[in-house]
Amino acid sequence: MKLAMGMATALLLAAGVGVSPQTPPTTVTAASTPASRAIDTLARDLERVESVREVKDLQRTYTHLSQFGQWNAMAALFADDGTLRWGDETATGRKAIKAWLKNDAGAMDGTRPGSLHTEIIDQPLVNLSVDGRTAKVRWDGMRFLGDGKGRARIEGGIYENEYVLKDRHWQIATLRYHPQYEGDYATGWTNVGGADLPIVPPHFTLDETGVPNPEPSGPAPRTRASARELADRIGRLNDEDTVRNLQNAYGYYVDRKMWTDVVDLFSADARFRIDGVGVYRGRDGVRRAMERMGPEGLTHGQLNDHPIFDLIVDVRPGGREAITRGIQIGMLGDADTKKGAWEFATFRNRFVKQGELWKLTEVHVQPLISADYAEGWGNGGTTSRADRAVPEFLKTPARQAVTTAARTHDAPSQNLTDLKRRLDRSHAYDGAENVSSAYGFTIDDFQWPWMAGIFAVNGNKQSPFAGYYFGRDRILGAVNASWGGPLPPDALRARISFHWLTQPVIMVSQDGRSATLRTRLFQPRTSKDGAPGFSGLHGGMYHNQAVLENGIWRLWTVTIDEHYYTSPTWAGGWASAEDPPPDAPKPPDSPLLTRYPPDIKLTELGEREEGFRGGTGTTITWPGILPMWFHYRNPVSGRTPERYWPDCVPCELRPETRMTAHGYQMPPTGPSVDGVDVNAN
Repeated sequence: MKLAMGMATALLLAAGVGVSPQTPPTTVTAASTPASRAIDTLARDLERVESVREVKDLQRTYTHLSQFGQWNAMAALFADDGTLRWGDETATGRKAIKAWLKNDAGAMDGTRPGSLHTEIIDQPLVNLSVDGRTAKVRWDGMRFLGDGKGRARIEGGIYENEYVLKDRHWQIATLRYHPQYEGDYATGWTNVGGADLPIVPPHFTLDETGVPNPEPSGPAPRTRASARELADRIGRLNDEDTVRNLQNAYGYYVDRKMWTDVVDLFSADARFRIDGVGVYRGRDGVRRAMERMGPEGLTHGQLNDHPIFDLIVDVRPGGREAITRGIQIGMLGDADTKKGAWEFATFRNRFVKQGELWKLTEVHVQPLISADYAEGWGNGGTTSRADRAVPEFLKTPARQAVTTAARTHDAPSQNLTDLKRRLDRSHAYDGAENVSSAYGFTIDDFQWPWMAGIFAVNGNKQSPFAGYYFGRDRILGAVNASWGGPLPPDALRARISFHWLTQPVIMVSQDGRSATLRTRLFQPRTSKDGAPGFSGLHGGMYHNQAVLENGIWRLWTVTIDEHYYTSPTWAGGWASAEDPPPDAPKPPDSPLLTRYPPDIKLTELGEREEGFRGGTGTTITWPGILPMWFHYRNPVSGRTPERYWPDCVPCELRPETRMTAHGYQMPPTGPSVDGVDVNAN
């Protein structure tokens, strides 16, 4: 199987292959020139990448509408004959779907005073069909619900959805939700029905995890688009990737109270607005807004996480402005005082392109509910906006409009070979995210041959608390030694630790064949009996790399830094953690060190693994503050973080494990333009 976007450049000079999802098929005649066939092929490939993005944003829009009880608008996202399957319940057609959504929410609709209906659906694994007219996506999902009158619930599960292209718009054909865990806030969640949980059948094969956009078949239809129009649309995709990275990087800096790096991301005329609080202007104002959360830097016991979910990026015509919209969940508190808190909010931010670099220029946060962790949000929390206005939603411009909104600030290259390379870079973003999601889903279900198979032939993986293993056979051997063999498809599990890999910062090489990824580990755990540590949230950080190998995206390296916080009990959450006694023994070594020794032990990596369990120095456990590493410098100022490790973690000891030693380019590590590092403004 080959990636459509991974075809050799020479194919652009051959007859196009494929069926466009947007233009009726047209026979390519003998009179067609190589140049016309090349632009037809590029147009078709571009439409397919745009389709992958549109499908993701369609589902994200669903969650944005859900947060404000927009049942009619949510139902309108479905096809005329679309179906919603929620466990054993089914609704078909928009009218029935609207009624089901409204009835299911009841008083927990997000519109009544004190109510909450925040739904997050993230970690997409996308597979577009060969003809480009349908798509399938697997998602993780979680709902935070409350009626403002004492009731609060949490629910979570897996979505296996299908989408269809009709009348130039992507629509939900089937939303299929598989409930996994649920419970009232007071007691915490457990497995649905208190039963063992089955494996949700995947819609994809092993190789398809690295192929969000398969190679089409048949002749490419003729396109009406000019090279200039295609260049504008490809530029929009490239800018979308940059802005998405910038928004997600901002989130990580906020989590760690890195206020200097936060301020660096903003333009001089910045505006920071928090509804119900006020407006802060300029970079100094941004700093004051940040310091409402305390001085720079985390101290012992502090959790300041604000994970971002369902992020939509809209680059406006002209390519000088972009809007982002997403859902933010604050998990806050101080384990030293045993106080925890929740915050639910939406944000709608504005970015501008100054010179060659994108910068944040306006943040608008709309808080919905703040709640003490011990009490929860059932009664509306400690603060709830009774005058809650529905923020403006984002509607991606129609594709036809994008083609006619030429960028006036520059003259983009119309060289088809170079345009193809730039399109490959945006397709690489989707490929890297896809294989990252696949890693999470395969380890959730103990599908070890699949997990090992999504690595490159010369890839490497860290096994937690032990070390690194090189090559698929060794990776598979390590996980089998840790957990036993893979589970059969009909297996039932009493407990599951879910691995959401979200909020990606993905740096793509100039040639579009390699990428570095930073993703958040957002880890809900569940059990059928509410076992300690299996009814709450836990967090870590992945530092991964991915490469295009024989037309399929594979993981090159996986590093997990964990746990930055844990929830020892549901009742106390992350604020209930205690430091180990001074005389407590060191955490035991991983059994892998003797059972299946790694190729590189964590203890061999020196400072990079200092503080982490199995690494060097004194082990730091939550509520201690683990060091946090970054593979990139500040994407606007170029500021180097205190702990900076741009390449794969074992590369320093084993230079032969670098991507660059195997014919791949090193992606940019800071401010960049078109995959090349530049001097910061």
